[in-house]
Amino acid sequence: MSDRWYSKAVVYCLDIDTFADSNGDGVGDIPGLIGRLDYLSRLGVNCIWLNPIHPTPNRDDGYDVADFYNVDPRLGTLGDFAELLHQAENRGIKVIIDLVVNHTSDQHPWFQSARSSPDSPYRDWFVWSETEPSDRKQGMVFPGEQDETWSYDRTAKQWFYHRFYKFQPDLNIKNPEVREEIKKICAFWLQLGVAGFRMDAVPFIIEETEPGNPNSPKDFGYLTELRQHVQWRKSDAVLLAEANVEPADLVTFFGDEGGSSNRIHMLFDFMLNAKMILALAREDPEPIIDGLRDTPKLPAGGQWATFLRNHDEIDLSRLTAEQRADVFAKFGPEKEEQLYGRGIRRRLAPMLGNDRRRLELAYALQFSLRGTPVLRYGEEIGMGDDLALNGRDAIRTPMQWNRLANAGFSTADPKDLIRPVVTDDGYGYETVNVTHQRHDPSSLLSWFERMIRTLREAPEVGNGSCTHVDVPAPRTLLVHRADDTTGTMLFLHNLGPDEVRIDLSSLEGDAEQPNDVLADSEYPEPDKLDDLSVSGYGYRWIRLRRGI
Repeated sequence: MSDRWYSKAVVYCLDIDTFADSNGDGVGDIPGLIGRLDYLSRLGVNCIWLNPIHPTPNRDDGYDVADFYNVDPRLGTLGDFAELLHQAENRGIKVIIDLVVNHTSDQHPWFQSARSSPDSPYRDWFVWSETEPSDRKQGMVFPGEQDETWSYDRTAKQWFYHRFYKFQPDLNIKNPEVREEIKKICAFWLQLGVAGFRMDAVPFIIEETEPGNPNSPKDFGYLTELRQHVQWRKSDAVLLAEANVEPADLVTFFGDEGGSSNRIHMLFDFMLNAKMILALAREDPEPIIDGLRDTPKLPAGGQWATFLRNHDEIDLSRLTAEQRADVFAKFGPEKEEQLYGRGIRRRLAPMLGNDRRRLELAYALQFSLRGTPVLRYGEEIGMGDDLALNGRDAIRTPMQWNRLANAGFSTADPKDLIRPVVTDDGYGYETVNVTHQRHDPSSLLSWFERMIRTLREAPEVGNGSCTHVDVPAPRTLLVHRADDTTGTMLFLHNLGPDEVRIDLSSLEGDAEQPNDVLADSEYPEPDKLDDLSVSGYGYRWIRLRRGI
């Protein structure tokens, strides 16, 4: 892969502790993941994104970090991690890790020292207030689970700021020592061999918090500093950021006002994600068309990351109240299926009624849109969820490898598993597992393998333009194209249940020998594009032209 390798990547997101357990203690570990790298290679994955791997009290699934320079002993050792990087590289797979530096665990030695004395060298590493801030009850990320963003510490005799949970005190980005420490953390892991970082909660990392000011200023210059530092240490390292902000503010995270791409390399496209979910709910592509049209122009080198399901809830906060109500009604009508009043805590297969046609359609659509696709572990086999678990844990159940006890995830006693395996009818591990689908050439897993191989032959999807083809079309049909020097691809996705037909003869000037390269079923050859049919919940990827 080249210096912009991330534009051609398929990113696979996983939690090590729920992926594969090698020693039978009920918790997934690094050796277990190493043993499954061949599976990921066969799937077509060339980048793994690991959710937090650091030592932690584990009150927030590892996002409460107690040591940024080590691996949680439940998962393995630094030696195990180095071996993972080596074995992944042997298979052409890059590894990026979560960089969680907005806050620490309250058990981190830095915070324990900071609260112990006003003279502590770490006192100013966190955000304090002598008096109760007027914005104490504002800005909660987890409404219903958080009561405040400022808490009083009796030992420190001051209020400390925590954008997230009370046990996650925020670091003070205004402190030069904190800024340098974050750079050291990045340098340490880059030296070990990671390919970059997924940066958690970036808008909060750069927030220069002022007590009483719920709209504190942001220091975007620090992103420029960090990008420069990371690139100097490893020229092809990538920063993939989570920034769920207004569309007009997105470009600022990519680069400065001069138009340079000198900050974040890639951003998750939360707006397009919400629009895709809305389109699937309404069986109407108009929200996706709006999303593509309203996407801000990125500086050269900037890249989107697309997703349908990630490690959190599906965040619908960028939709209108009416749009959100439509999605809830279709995909999460029960309160137990919703989270924080803004999202859905289900996997995609249950949301789509385990309808194979709709699952293929949804992922064919995601992988055909501009940007780099990100896939959550287990989605490739249509895993279900466990709504009996708390909050976001509903979609963080163990990977389902086979029909053996504990889905082949672990040999531990079931009561010792980090979380129970899914056993519900339709999604239980005896029905939904890798081994069963590996032996079935018509399975969802086999389809994912074919689809990703097809994507490899269409580099214009990740690198080129993505344009809605504005022609008279049936209401449920989305037509878009990808163009680059490598050629042109045409995509048809029917979001409705009924067959549709369309005349695209106006595109014949762009077509040399049009042919289907991926489709939900066998169709007549496109020929002159004047009478194309697409089945209900069907899709067609058509190669119009191959370039240099």
